[in-house]
Amino acid sequence: MEEFLSSCRHAAQANTDQPGPQFHVVLGNESCDVDSMVSALAFAYFLSKTELSDVLALPLLNIHQSDLLLRSDNLFLLRQTGLSPDLLLFRDQLDLRALQRAGRLRLTLVDHNVLASADSDLEGAVVEVIDHHLLEREPSPSCPVTVETVGSCATLVTERIVQKAPQILDQQLAQLLYAAVVLDCVNMAPAAGKVTPKDSQYAAALETRFPALPPRGALFQALQNAKFDVSGLNTEQMLLKDMKAVSGSLNLAVSVLYITLEEFLQRAQLEAELSGFCQKFGYDLLLMMTISFTESKEPIRELAVFSHSSTCREQVSQYLEQARNPALNLCPISSPHPHVTAYQQGNVLASRKKVLPIVKDFLKEQEGDGRLGDVEEEEESGVPPTPMNSLVEGCPLDEGLPHISAQDLVEKVSKMADRGGN
Repeated sequence: MEEFLSSCRHAAQANTDQPGPQFHVVLGNESCDVDSMVSALAFAYFLSKTELSDVLALPLLNIHQSDLLLRSDNLFLLRQTGLSPDLLLFRDQLDLRALQRAGRLRLTLVDHNVLASADSDLEGAVVEVIDHHLLEREPSPSCPVTVETVGSCATLVTERIVQKAPQILDQQLAQLLYAAVVLDCVNMAPAAGKVTPKDSQYAAALETRFPALPPRGALFQALQNAKFDVSGLNTEQMLLKDMKAVSGSLNLAVSVLYITLEEFLQRAQLEAELSGFCQKFGYDLLLMMTISFTESKEPIRELAVFSHSSTCREQVSQYLEQARNPALNLCPISSPHPHVTAYQQGNVLASRKKVLPIVKDFLKEQEGDGRLGDVEEEEESGVPPTPMNSLVEGCPLDEGLPHISAQDLVEKVSKMADRGGN
């Protein structure tokens, strides 16, 4: 795999807007979560072993290189399988449009089946799709589509490799695929409602052929722990890691932080950094929701509101305090910063998914006419979208892994699957 990825980087450095060999780019989705990354790497490697030698197959991660730091579980898996992140190709390192203009681009989409609106001009280059989300693509005889509602796109990639080129599988490739399947299928637990017979079939096939693969439970827990590891991130990166923005009368960002609020508020020069963040990205107010766990795995949620405008900060804070659908049960706590209002959040089940509608209602009331069209959630924020199974979207870990009920898990994961996000 290392030799393959090195050759991809070397090929990408050549002049892409001049005549030359065809590039068959395997493009994952914009979240670039573990499943998307692994599916792109594995399928491009498969193509490199099975396509004509005059076609250069290469995987492309659909984020900027600098944003990989926000995907701590991806980085963990790369380290675990001995792959350097420096070998990977990112969206800001390959000019797809130049390749298309030169007539040298073929695209295969993995872990999504329609291009983002900003990439719609690349549609003519799409030659194949492999995905596990709701089908949104119009049928076309020129573009084979494999879309099945399995738990992981990596399952479908594994199936293709096993059926067409099983000889290319080695311990490293198997571990990448296995990790993606185990993570997306919530440790293969039937109660989670994500795993399908095909996921189980190919996970078991990998286990049988490669008995040295890490145990499922340990691998799943290690990946989950890595996902919430924010050590080494600066304040801007922590805010961007899991952030959504809404706009109306004001531009607001809602970030989730995986540390205690006390620890976050003690960061050096924090208020200046928050101010710089809002100025850089054009936000009037920043809402920060923290989640951490006690030693007994009980969740702790806290909330902070930052704005240099005392009026704006007080209005939003009061609205959140008085919210009833759901009630957040906020209890004010001291803050060392004059422009930050801090709270303990008594309702630990109120994830960002439940707080965002409250924020949108506030913005609608500020508009004064109640028009729904005045409040929109940003689609193109310039940073990677939050992965589907993030805590902030109400993932199965919301209440701590040891105390999760099967009913809650099924409901939460099924709703996320219905949305087709990843």
